[in-house]
Amino acid sequence: MAINKKNIFKLFYIFLLTHLIIWTAIPAFTNNNLPLDTIEALAWGSNLDWGFNKHPPMSAFLAEIFYQIFGPNDWAYYLLSQVCVISSFFIIFKFAEDFFENKIFCLLSVLLLEGIFFYNFTSPEFNVNVCLMPFWSLTVLYLWKGFKDNKINDWLLFGLFSGFSFLSKYLFIYLGLAIDIFLLYMIYKRKIDFKCLSSLLTFFIILLPHLVWLTKNDFVTISYGLDRTGTGDQNLIDHIIHPIIFLAKQIIILIPFFMMFLFVNRKLKAKFNFKDSKLLFLLAINIIPLALVFLTSMMMGVKIRTMWMTPFYLFFGVFVVYIFQSQMNLKKLKNFFTIFIILFIFSPFAYAYVSITQTDKRTDYPGKQIAEKVQKQWSQDFDEPINVVLGNEWEAGNLSYHLKSRPVWEGKINNEKLNSYNKFICIDNICFGNK
Repeated sequence: MAINKKNIFKLFYIFLLTHLIIWTAIPAFTNNNLPLDTIEALAWGSNLDWGFNKHPPMSAFLAEIFYQIFGPNDWAYYLLSQVCVISSFFIIFKFAEDFFENKIFCLLSVLLLEGIFFYNFTSPEFNVNVCLMPFWSLTVLYLWKGFKDNKINDWLLFGLFSGFSFLSKYLFIYLGLAIDIFLLYMIYKRKIDFKCLSSLLTFFIILLPHLVWLTKNDFVTISYGLDRTGTGDQNLIDHIIHPIIFLAKQIIILIPFFMMFLFVNRKLKAKFNFKDSKLLFLLAINIIPLALVFLTSMMMGVKIRTMWMTPFYLFFGVFVVYIFQSQMNLKKLKNFFTIFIILFIFSPFAYAYVSITQTDKRTDYPGKQIAEKVQKQWSQDFDEPINVVLGNEWEAGNLSYHLKSRPVWEGKINNEKLNSYNKFICIDNICFGNK
């Protein structure tokens, strides 16, 4: 099939639909239980608030919306993950249209992302990283629109999606700082005016309820984030080893990406024109956030968990294609599509193999069976429905999800809460009852 503009859009939509179906179906058929982070989001969603002990509220909001529509059907939450992924792909494609006259480059910018395992192999687990992806993408898109056209509406939407990004995960701060650096530089160069500050209005309106919640809850989510990095236990060697490990992991992550790219460009020679606003923009949103994470690891001596980097590479395809577009050999597209299809097929098969052969994973937890036993024991003694559960997000969260009465998860077990229940039963690490 000859590739023309019409076919490019057709291929792109076929790719999005195929990705959505495969990565919804494979985990739905091969996993016995939802992953940990998805169960956590559903537990929080049963008792919605403007924040939780580990994260801000957006992942819980989205999980609860899907629960209200689809109920306790596991496939729905794999679908939710893929909606986040393919909506990000669509946004990236629309963004790339402003950077390339030849639409094949827009397509390649997205297809290359299938070479990064964040956007396929690890994507079925709906969590704060996956939740952040579409809002991260929309933030970049409307930042570009605001910079290009300097319209108030675009700046307000940029602020809105920045707020949603922050409510998804605080890690967005690295992109936020990169954006600040870019905007300050462009204001200094008089490429934009102070109209961009209007974005702060929508940003703080969106963020205000969460900031109020944070102050009332002793900034618990920030403390959790710092604890996850191991802050406070560093020695001198950590300031060297952890940044090196971080860099090594990023190189490994990008190997399949560049394997695919080398099929259309073997030279990898580029000239940087730092007067090119498009190039500066792409450097700002791709390289500066990574550099800031590296500096964090080096200065604080902290570990950077690999999965935290999930949204950081969303625009990396656009960046690499833009730099090397003049050298790309489009006559080699057949070879590119061959390696793309191989990786596209291999990844779900690898996921299915791991899911089926390894039987000690969280996704093998008998959550539905345990819920049935709990319901049977409860029904022997009480007529009222179970409407509250206490315990950790995993065990109690599974009960909240699997029980037909959809009890509200109320956090860890404590006597004060138990005394407020009309009736309750405690088994091992969970308590459940009627309030």
